[in-house]
Amino acid sequence: MKKAFVFPGQGSQFIGMGKELIQERSSFKDYLHQAKNILGFDLAKIMLEGPEGKLLQTSVTQPAIFVHAVADALTREEFNPEAVAGHSLGEFSALVAAKVLSFEDGLQLVKARANAMQKACDVQKSGMAAIIGLENEQLEQICSGIDELVVPANYNTIGQVVISGTEKGIDIAVDKFKEAGARMAIKLKVNGAFHSPLMKSAEEELAAQIEAITFNTPVCPIYQNVVAAPVVDVEEIKMNLIKQLTAPVLWTQSIIRMKADGFESFEEVGPGKVLSGLIRKIR
Repeated sequence: MKKAFVFPGQGSQFIGMGKELIQERSSFKDYLHQAKNILGFDLAKIMLEGPEGKLLQTSVTQPAIFVHAVADALTREEFNPEAVAGHSLGEFSALVAAKVLSFEDGLQLVKARANAMQKACDVQKSGMAAIIGLENEQLEQICSGIDELVVPANYNTIGQVVISGTEKGIDIAVDKFKEAGARMAIKLKVNGAFHSPLMKSAEEELAAQIEAITFNTPVCPIYQNVVAAPVVDVEEIKMNLIKQLTAPVLWTQSIIRMKADGFESFEEVGPGKVLSGLIRKIR
């Protein structure tokens, strides 16, 4: 049975994340210590104790999830993935797991990504909403018919898509999706339009950071978000990683492709089991 490891993105964080691993694996704490030196603040303390408001800040959330997932993977007695994939931010964790990036370089990129995204969020009022119960084609058609910027951002699982756009556009879209018969159309508690053209400035900033980092050939294929296909070429990996900030996360399509390629087992590495629940719904 072919097995792939998957790594979660923003939204899987919670107060107390990493507590059991800290108790069970002494080497897990070494990564938290390295993270403190790189980030300049005590990430472990926030992960374990909060406050929640602090953990929810993009500049803290993204490093917390990355460090938890990577440290979990690299401190296992045996970790020999046949393939990896990560949802949005999780793609950086997957790249470290596949030995494309070192832990230090990966965290530096995540730090730069989080800060760039936060700056982009501050430029214009924008947001995201979760839409459940509509076909992708219908959802895409409704988005394209709205005068404000509104685009599909995350194809999470069958019948569940997250959209991004301007604040006004999201309000209009939520009403239109409800009228179209969506089982749920609800705004998310985020202050930015991730994976949309509104992240263009962040994309440009991240591109410069990526070009300054050494990327190695992966030890296994990585199924990247923007192409929903296995990639091993270093330059293609870098290009897809840059595009990821403004392009939709094709998670549903990625899992469908992985299953078509013979992967039957998916193990989630990182805080929570968000991806495991999404994958179960994808046939």
